[in-house]
Amino acid sequence: MDLILQLKYCIDFNIQADKHNRDVSAQRDEGLRGDLVQTVSKTVRQKTPGNQTEENDEIEDVKLQTKQETTDEGLTDQKVMAGEALDRRNIWEPSVYYALGKESFHFAGHDISIRESIDSYGALIWPGAVALCQFLENNRSQVNLMDKAVLEIGAGTGLLSILASLLGAWVTATDLPDILPNLTFNLLRNTRGRSRYTPQVAALTWGQHLERDFPHLSYHYDYVLAADVVYHHNSLEELLQTMHYFCQPGSRTTLLWANKIRFQSDLRFSERFESSFNTTLLSELQQQEVRIYQATAKE
Repeated sequence: MDLILQLKYCIDFNIQADKHNRDVSAQRDEGLRGDLVQTVSKTVRQKTPGNQTEENDEIEDVKLQTKQETTDEGLTDQKVMAGEALDRRNIWEPSVYYALGKESFHFAGHDISIRESIDSYGALIWPGAVALCQFLENNRSQVNLMDKAVLEIGAGTGLLSILASLLGAWVTATDLPDILPNLTFNLLRNTRGRSRYTPQVAALTWGQHLERDFPHLSYHYDYVLAADVVYHHNSLEELLQTMHYFCQPGSRTTLLWANKIRFQSDLRFSERFESSFNTTLLSELQQQEVRIYQATAKE
C-alpha cells in the first residue's frame, strides 16, 4: 500500500511539475509578446516636445519589463530548489511520514536517523546542515559546545540541533510552526538518553515578535546556528534582522552560518552579512559549494 501511495504521489508531482513548466513557458511567451508590443509602440510613437504622457508611458514600460525579469528569476530559482529537493529523496523507500523516508548519519559516536518530508523545504536535509555538522564534530577544540546555550534558527529536520545536543549543548531549535512537529519528533528520537540536556523546541518567525518571545533579559545564547537558511525567499531582510537581534554588541554571542551558494541573491546576502558582522570564513567546500562563516557583532 505504501508503494502504491508513493507511486501515486510521484505521478501527481510530475503532473504538477509539467503544469509549472507550462505556466513558466506561458509567462515567458507573454513577456516576449510584451517586449514586441513595447518595441513597436516605441517605433510608431512620435515624441514631441512637452509630451509628458508618452514619456511616462515609456517609464512604465521599463518598470513592467524589470518586474517581469525579476519574476522569471524567482521562478527559475524556485525550480532549482525543487529539483534539489527531489534529488534528496528515495521515492521507493516506504515511509511513515508523508512522501519520504529517512536518512541516517553517524556523528559524535551515535547513529542519527532523520525523518524527512517534501511538504516544505524546512522538512528536508540540505548540504549546509551536513557540512556544519561535520565541521563541529571535527573542530571541537575550536568550537566547544559543552554546557553552552545554543539557538538554531531555521532548524528544519533538526540534524544540526541534534548534533549540538549530543556534543553537550543546551539547545533550543526554532522554526516555523508547521515545521515543529517533525522537528520535535527527530530531536526526541535521537537525543533521548544520549544528551546532557533535553533540547527545547520553539516557534520563531524571522523578524516577528522577537522582543516578546525572546526578551534579552531572559534569553542569552553563546552560539546561534544557521544552515541553508538563505535561498530564494522573501524573508532575507527579516533573517538578517533576526541574526542582528540575537548577536548584538556586547552579547558575546557567536553566529555560525553554513550555506550552499546557489543564486545571485545568496551572494548578495553574503556581502551584506560580511559587512554587518565581524566575519571569518571558517571553511569553503568547493565541491559542495558550501561556505561556513563565523560571525560576531560589530561593537
